[in-house]
Amino acid sequence: MSTQHTPPGHRKRPFYGWIIVAVMATISAFMPALATLNYGLFIKPMGDELGIGRSIFGWAMTARQLAASATGPLLGRLLDRFGSRVILAIAAIVTGSAIFSLGFIREPWQLILLFGIMGLIGAGPGGSMVTSVPLFKWFVENRGKAIAFSSLGIPVGAIIFIPLTQVLIASRGWREAWIILAVISVAIIVPVSLVLVRRQPEDMGLLPDGVQPSVLTSRDTASVPVTDTREVSWTVKEAMRSRVFWRLVAVFSLMFLAMGSISVHRIPAFMDRGLDASLIAYATAFDAILAGLSTFISGLLVRRLRTKFLGAASIFLLAVASVLTINAYTLPVMFLAMAFFGLGIGGTMFCASFLWAEYFGREHLGSIIGIVTPLNMLVGGIGPPLAGYVRDATGRYDPIWWASVSLLTLCAVALATTASPGKTGTLVSPVPDR
Repeated sequence: MSTQHTPPGHRKRPFYGWIIVAVMATISAFMPALATLNYGLFIKPMGDELGIGRSIFGWAMTARQLAASATGPLLGRLLDRFGSRVILAIAAIVTGSAIFSLGFIREPWQLILLFGIMGLIGAGPGGSMVTSVPLFKWFVENRGKAIAFSSLGIPVGAIIFIPLTQVLIASRGWREAWIILAVISVAIIVPVSLVLVRRQPEDMGLLPDGVQPSVLTSRDTASVPVTDTREVSWTVKEAMRSRVFWRLVAVFSLMFLAMGSISVHRIPAFMDRGLDASLIAYATAFDAILAGLSTFISGLLVRRLRTKFLGAASIFLLAVASVLTINAYTLPVMFLAMAFFGLGIGGTMFCASFLWAEYFGREHLGSIIGIVTPLNMLVGGIGPPLAGYVRDATGRYDPIWWASVSLLTLCAVALATTASPGKTGTLVSPVPDR
């Protein structure tokens, strides 16, 4: 551990990394409004008015993921080099403009095109590189805690924006709902990003976690700060030569495939079963609240429990949630399904990002995630349209959803049995053999 050193007469300032945490929590609060968690609320009213089948809505989400996969490697390198400050603002403007334009569409291809535009800047469902990578850059020892507190933005945003989305759809129509949500989101995210976000602590003469650098002094030399040696970072080439890298890619890609077949279509499926749309909106908000709580708890537990076991347990919760979703024909079962899904998705998304930093370090993390994300998205993008085709052809989601349950169970077992890579990543954790 580096030696703490505060010059005489100087008060130690609060670590700026916690400002970054607050900013990412604020931005995360707007994610439920950006055609992610609230997307399912639009599917039935838009489909009824435009005559669009469920497979088209699945293809829209896939277009978003495919676009993200195309730009992911470049975006990752840009994040490593320049940080998220300007990229977050651009992402908000591009995504907000596309969502604003959804209020004017007339044809199915326009829906798919606009979702593809959203994906170009990495604004995918469940968060994105532009919000996760900065936290990994600013923290090592307190990385889990930082992610835990930043995740609290998700339930706050869900409480506000998911019921608000349904109220807007019911009172103003789905077209005006998209427009209003877009304007609100851009108006907040852009200035917050430009004013407060910074790339990494070294750019401000700091070290991760606010650790004060050891100082070497002599009569003839100036003070020389010591760099942070608590973490070993892999290069992209080193990571890609690791079997663990490809095993994690396979596990998370197949998990996203299974999860996508259910998450995009569960809300319209509940509406098809005659369940009240307003109560479905509240259940979706409840889902997001528990997702944020699950992420928060995972962030606190990660220094005590192995990340891969937390992730495996979370994926298994998604399998349980999927079984409940298949059988959710009453409000209590529907709320229970949403609750389990939220608990599962929160822990899963935490571990799906945290493991890369834990195993491969922070120095080249943007570039590594920029390789991983496209692969996850390419495979995961199969799920939503495939489920839509099954429903359009059979009138039911059950066949594809039962297959997803099996796949999620397999992914949970595979992750739990994945060994740590040969070259140690994070060195500060007290839990051995991650």
